[in-house]
Amino acid sequence: MTYVIGSACIDVKDAACQVACPVECIYEGGRMMYIHPDECINCGLCLSVCPVDAIYADDELPAKEQPFLAINAEFFSPEVTGWGSPGGASEKFRTTLDHEAVARRESATGKTA
Repeated sequence: MTYVIGSACIDVKDAACQVACPVECIYEGGRMMYIHPDECINCGLCLSVCPVDAIYADDELPAKEQPFLAINAEFFSPEVTGWGSPGGASEKFRTTLDHEAVARRESATGKTA
């Protein structure tokens, strides 16, 4: 099991989850945070501090959030950041890039960011 950040994080990026994560597996993209599935140790601390309830256990993702399982993993692929398994969030691993599905998604104001 791993944790997944869903759509409620888009354009919020509170980062409380990133601060709480003991293994620094939560990375900042342009419009949202992303959990690296291979680095997550399933501790649940991120889930407990997320102010917008955007984080789910992968086996408890609501149907409408299912695409975010792949979106979180693909964020680290050559098609998005090319980071692979960076081994921990840091200033070096912060970007304005997002997964294509997030980049083209409408914001809460109804406009594509």
